[in-house]
Amino acid sequence: MKIENVIKDLRNKIYYPVYFLMGEEPYYIDALSNYIEKNVLNESEREFNQSIFYGKDTDFNTIISTARRYPMMANHQVVIVREAQNLEQNKERFEEKMNEYVSYFENPQKTTILVFCYKYKKIDTRRKAAKAIAKNGILYESKKIYDYRIPDWISDYVRRKGYLIEPVATQLLADYLGNNLSKIVNEINKLFIGLNKGERITTAIIEENIGISKDYNIFEFQKALGEKNEIKAFRIVFYFESNPKDHYIGFILTMLYKYFSKLLIYHSLANKQEKNVASKLSVNPFFVKEYKKAASNYNYRSIINIFSYLRQYDVKSKGIGNVRTGHGELLKELTYKIIHRS
Repeated sequence: MKIENVIKDLRNKIYYPVYFLMGEEPYYIDALSNYIEKNVLNESEREFNQSIFYGKDTDFNTIISTARRYPMMANHQVVIVREAQNLEQNKERFEEKMNEYVSYFENPQKTTILVFCYKYKKIDTRRKAAKAIAKNGILYESKKIYDYRIPDWISDYVRRKGYLIEPVATQLLADYLGNNLSKIVNEINKLFIGLNKGERITTAIIEENIGISKDYNIFEFQKALGEKNEIKAFRIVFYFESNPKDHYIGFILTMLYKYFSKLLIYHSLANKQEKNVASKLSVNPFFVKEYKKAASNYNYRSIINIFSYLRQYDVKSKGIGNVRTGHGELLKELTYKIIHRS
């Protein structure tokens, strides 16, 4: 079942006796379990009808015994197992233990809402217990979101909360916060505090509230290189050099590799219409003109040379064949070569 459908059912008070929430992305697992914890029972009902266990501090027998109880003066009881992956030493043992209690999953207590939060991995859906849960409850896998989808995810999240966000601001957050959804949500929620519904998040607001510079960041650095704007590029490099903790060279090199990889894809496209380019490069159409201009400055051979430079400076940044040159100086050398020797 898709996350949207699970949430919709919960909001409509359509509950299932078992929720097994698993997968690499913890954000949705936490979001669903937190919603159940805070919304299924009212405050007075929770005292006698809500049990929260942690995997390392409990066992299957305790969990299932609790799940079999009837609620007291309420329609449901809620049993949540956080960090369920710690119930057993490994996944194989966990699945074996689940199968020992398959009879419960085949015929769960209808007045109980049993929630397993099984993070960073998933169980074998072919096992009996998993099949029984899928038949009688919710077996949900929370998958990690690919990096290229993060900007759209941010835009959608902001929109659903009743706000707007500039494409550049979206990309800025995506570049600096990566694909950790919990971290992204925490930072965006900070921005909402100072805004009214319907207002727009800008790069200036991000700089003021989160500390990511709207002028000196990897996004602006890539743009300066793409334009071969040497003065702007070196100004940003000097800023990076003076703030090394916030601008790790490994991250910068990785982002540059992704940027020039997209330029390479651009050159390979027969159809260079805006919509097609945006789709193939997995970028907002707002940025297509930027990539088009950069592609005019760097042909196919130039980009291949740049990849060679990126590999060389990645090795040097790790101290291989380089003893004295600091990361700031390495970035200056790399910037010069990209603009003048590619």
